[in-house]
Amino acid sequence: MNPGRLLALAVLLLVAPGALAQAPLLNLPQPSPSASVTQQVGLTDVTIAYHRPAVKKRKVWGDLVPLGEVWRAGANENTTLTVSTAFTMGGKRIPAGTYGLHMLPTEKAWTVILSTVSTAWGSFSYDEKEDVVRLSVTPAPADFEESLEYRFEDPTEDSVTVVLQWEKLKVAFPVSVDTKAITLDSLRAQLRGLGRFFWQPWAQAAQWSLRNDYALDQGLAWADRSISVQPTFQNLRTKAAFLEKKGDSKTAADLRARAMKLATEADINNLAYGLLAEKKYDDALALFRKNVKDYPDSENVYDSLGEALAATGDKKGAIENYSKALSLSKDAVDQKRISGILARLKSS
Repeated sequence: MNPGRLLALAVLLLVAPGALAQAPLLNLPQPSPSASVTQQVGLTDVTIAYHRPAVKKRKVWGDLVPLGEVWRAGANENTTLTVSTAFTMGGKRIPAGTYGLHMLPTEKAWTVILSTVSTAWGSFSYDEKEDVVRLSVTPAPADFEESLEYRFEDPTEDSVTVVLQWEKLKVAFPVSVDTKAITLDSLRAQLRGLGRFFWQPWAQAAQWSLRNDYALDQGLAWADRSISVQPTFQNLRTKAAFLEKKGDSKTAADLRARAMKLATEADINNLAYGLLAEKKYDDALALFRKNVKDYPDSENVYDSLGEALAATGDKKGAIENYSKALSLSKDAVDQKRISGILARLKSS
């Protein structure tokens, strides 16, 4: 053999054990693949990250998953629960963050556990002293599920139910958040940015407060700030609504009258449609007719008045106004739509 090749082989034999120890691992399909599910609750993201073991014709409860022992509620690394804002679980308020999720199954009641440690391998190093909260839940029978699954059920603006389902059993527990308080804090933070220089963000925040009947003094202050940037139909009416809630009907009426002087065609149209939805037909029709008077060359005002008249049963008036809208329309799609409406009205 060539002396040079003998030397190379000797070197290889010397370094081979170390080289093999550092060899990269190949990426291969895993028997318990990773998964994650996320649900938005108000402004809060709730995420479960886990690995999905399969039944594979094995006995799961009391065998693969022993009863009376803390279980990782999945496979491989411990399952985690991540919540992007402060939340409540098991009656305890918990800071935003990522937590290890474990379960203690028994024949009847189960215990759901959140741990401060979210980076452990399974539950093998679980320590009860690191618990954040424990809550007792009752498992329920379920349709067969081959691979362990987490999902979210019954989402509302303030809560969601986390459901684990595997084999023929499911376990559920609620997570809740104070969405109004979270939104209030978020709006305060957002209004320190670029939006503070425009009237619209202040008005939007004020309208949120009004719709939710929450933090009304703050909402009124936001409405005032919007008006100070630029008085508009929207922010003047929003402030009027706050004052109405406080019992100051006179100032509220004055603000609404002032708002009407600033109203655009779209403002009046939107207000009228709101009244139409509330079945305040006379008030809605009065506003639609005002728009016809103020904007006689607009196709849209006749179209909207026609729709309102049709809704109130005045077919003759609806046909008259839709016909006028059709005569003003320059858009082929609109012309086809209005022609269809007229055909239906005339044949009914």
